[in-house]
Amino acid sequence: MIGVLGGMGPLATVDFFAKVVAATPAQDDAGHVPLLIHSDPRIPGRPAALLHGGPSPLPALLAARDRLIAAGAQGLVMACNTAHYWHAALREGCALPFPSIVDVACDAALLRFGAGAHIALVATRATLASGLFDSALQSRGLSWVATRQSALDDWVLPAIAMVKAGKTAQAGPMLAQAITQMQSDGANGIILACTEAPMALEQASPAVQALCLDSTQALAQATVALWQQLQNQTHKDVRHV
Repeated sequence: MIGVLGGMGPLATVDFFAKVVAATPAQDDAGHVPLLIHSDPRIPGRPAALLHGGPSPLPALLAARDRLIAAGAQGLVMACNTAHYWHAALREGCALPFPSIVDVACDAALLRFGAGAHIALVATRATLASGLFDSALQSRGLSWVATRQSALDDWVLPAIAMVKAGKTAQAGPMLAQAITQMQSDGANGIILACTEAPMALEQASPAVQALCLDSTQALAQATVALWQQLQNQTHKDVRHV
């Protein structure tokens, strides 16, 4: 099984689950990826911890990680971009494979937009302030286009809040405006670096969608690949017994 640290937020976890199912080349139920989803919306807020000295989510994340491992998880993923600020701490003392949404999204962006592309992020203020994506983009030959504070305050953050409140239809036009602004500021590729964002943009125009790389989708594909690798390793081990 693959353990999923979720609930940040709940709709984003549902979206991730659906994208794993859609990305799996299964012919029947048994061909799908077995997921053990820990969806706990009580995990302390990540932006509040990073920006305002609020309670750290790390103890709750560590507890969730350990519950998943104890329940039989063979690999781990976390369906929240901002929570990846604590990804390195979660990997300490953890022998299981635990791919990062930041790395897999940046890998996908390089493949899609090419080296030298100018990338903007639809992300929380905390994700942007933490610099989570900076080195990952730079190491792949991608440059970062800063998000205007006005776009963040007027469109991106209100839209993320709307999705968390279940108002995805209202959030979509706001994010589309932000993306148009990012393009005019020089971005030729945009990573949806918040797991709420893809749901808001499901009804966006083809032009807007063509600019966007969905980090949730990238993580879903990486999850399927991880499970396939674990299965292949199990088959090899059985053959050598």
